[in-house]
Amino acid sequence: MSISVIFPGQGSQSIGMGKDLYDNSQIVKELFEQASDVLQEDMAQLCFSENDKLNKTRYTQPAILLVSYATYMLIKDKVEGSIKFALGHSLGEFSALCATNALSFESAISLVSIRGKLMEEVCKNKSSGMMVVLGLEDFVLEEFCEKKRNLGLKVWCANYNGDGQIVLGGIKEDLSALEVEIKGLGAKRTLILPMSVASHCPILEDMKDDFKSILSESIKDEFLFPVISNTNAKPYKTKQEAIELLSNQLILPVQYKQSITSHEGEIEQFVECGGSVLKGLNKRLTQKPTISLQTYTDICEFIK
Repeated sequence: MSISVIFPGQGSQSIGMGKDLYDNSQIVKELFEQASDVLQEDMAQLCFSENDKLNKTRYTQPAILLVSYATYMLIKDKVEGSIKFALGHSLGEFSALCATNALSFESAISLVSIRGKLMEEVCKNKSSGMMVVLGLEDFVLEEFCEKKRNLGLKVWCANYNGDGQIVLGGIKEDLSALEVEIKGLGAKRTLILPMSVASHCPILEDMKDDFKSILSESIKDEFLFPVISNTNAKPYKTKQEAIELLSNQLILPVQYKQSITSHEGEIEQFVECGGSVLKGLNKRLTQKPTISLQTYTDICEFIK
């Protein structure tokens, strides 16, 4: 069976994430220890115990990558020869690069931690934020945001998650000020997300060059299978492509919807590693089944 392994992004974190895998697998324990050594942070405590750090971007990103990659490692022997391509949602694209061997695990943990820190620093004094909008067509929101930018507001379409489900990024005050107007356009719901960064929009332009340099030092030209880019929904398989696409990913919208609908015909099944958020999105995007692997029992059932 040809499959695609898919990896969730920021927003999929929760206290207790990965604990079931950690308690049942020596491989997973060793990955947690490696990540803790790289970051000088107790990742088991970060993921398993109540704390204020897990929702901070610099900690959220390595935690999600750690659990996603740990899940993948437990199914790797079962799926590696069947993978047609991998893809991830935003941060999840780095997990996909780990799975295809273009990033070592240690490099990836360090890279996404730095990515999170840079995002926090760039957005620190800008009151940045993101807002979910449900029930509007893409072009309606695109035209609306363009008109508001022409008036001096800073709002962009940042994530295309599904038909009628778009996340906007920008200045939080601008997003809040536009909620009533957006509902007037016919939106079923708007929701300001509990985030202090604005991803996938020009607000992150100031970190692009620094991050590009870090990418060039981290990524290897060793792809076992292609990765679908968030920025153009097309497959890539070289280091140079990865550097350009992942640096552009900071300031361009995530085309998750387009990535699924453009490539679903190439595979028979999607396998989500370390979450269930993408399974929920896929229900509205494709008739192809999506298996969500979160617990050790899920994994045992999958690989038997």
